[in-house]
Amino acid sequence: MTTKIKQRIEQTRRGEVPEGYCMKRAMLYPMGWGEPTPLNTVLHENTDRNEKLEYGKEDVLSVSGELGIINQIELLGRSYAGESVAPYHVVETGDVVYTKSPLKDNPYGIIKQNRGKPGIVSTLYAVYHCDNLITGQYLENYFSIDSFLNNYLRPIVKRGAKNDMKVNNEDVLLGTIPLPQIDEQKIINEIISHADHLIRLKQMLIDELKKLKRACLAKMFPQEGETVPEIRFPGFTAPWEKRMLRDEFARRSERNDGSFKKQHWISVAKMYYQSADKVQSNNIDTRTYIMRKGDIAFEGHPNADFKYGRFVVNDIGDGIISELFPIYRHLGEFDIAYWKVAIQKEDIMAPIIAKAITTSGASSNKLNEEHFLRQFIFVPSMPEQVVIGKFFSCLDSMISLYQNQLKQEVQKKKAIMQLLLTGIVRVNQ
Repeated sequence: MTTKIKQRIEQTRRGEVPEGYCMKRAMLYPMGWGEPTPLNTVLHENTDRNEKLEYGKEDVLSVSGELGIINQIELLGRSYAGESVAPYHVVETGDVVYTKSPLKDNPYGIIKQNRGKPGIVSTLYAVYHCDNLITGQYLENYFSIDSFLNNYLRPIVKRGAKNDMKVNNEDVLLGTIPLPQIDEQKIINEIISHADHLIRLKQMLIDELKKLKRACLAKMFPQEGETVPEIRFPGFTAPWEKRMLRDEFARRSERNDGSFKKQHWISVAKMYYQSADKVQSNNIDTRTYIMRKGDIAFEGHPNADFKYGRFVVNDIGDGIISELFPIYRHLGEFDIAYWKVAIQKEDIMAPIIAKAITTSGASSNKLNEEHFLRQFIFVPSMPEQVVIGKFFSCLDSMISLYQNQLKQEVQKKKAIMQLLLTGIVRVNQ
């Protein structure tokens, strides 16, 4: 990065306009780009309808803030089209689509380019042709920055009483944006596309590791009616032992005597130490249990995998949790990493939890402790626990590593886009 670019970045951070740049309506751009371009000079409305039914419900497209324009069935698993798709707008490859639906970060809707196959969208969308595919791609890149998109749409769009968008399709094009020459647009698009490619590769790697983990979880634990798993590490041949949970766990109710403070509060849902300023309890000393490393706690909140709640293993260290969470401790030798996997395996624990639940109140799941401890579970020998635990710990560490790298790539892309789309970094100079 050159000294000039560093100076420009520092100036913009201080709210200053660098030499050779303009700031109009919160838009920063180089004077070399000329005056901001009205969108109606590069886009015009596509009024084509699906009247001849050239496209069916399987061709309906959705517009996602994260994924762009994508086939609705591919995105949502099914088509949500109405009885007839004849009135739907036709969307050609390269067309630009504006959604009139508010999102959390985009209260005035979003603007995306269709880079995939042609299709159709609901009449709630506005569709525009762009005479140049490069410019269409540049517009999507520009409007993928929330502040740029919101600043553009805010003065144009009026929101109705039902939070719907009150804006004429032609009026959407009345605003202006800074637009470099086509050769610079092309290079900027290529740089951003390269960043997108790196992000996709990293996400694919994460997806493959998660797929591997799911396959291993399915084959490295005994199936129903079996005493050994399909896949085992070398040297292990003995059947897993069927044990009653009362022989594995015992209830613990160790009250906090004041030794633990707010900074020791454990978030059971995510198993980390929660920030002290976010802890709501005012009775840290008297109404909390101590949860030791290796303990398991029952969290009675249903989710997609555990209808009646789930158990979580404390693998972070000693701390305190609400007295509302039942805590159990292993009675003998155990491997934390192994039990962290086993105790959260749906086909092992979900049936056990379901049998041990009694409904308490309208929405809470209360564990019947005696019934829970009478259930059975298959357990490998301690050496095999250790090997299985290490294997899954390594997989989780790899997934976590690549997830962190993915976040870094996403942040890097955002920074690059901010510099390129404001012209702070010029690609042709």
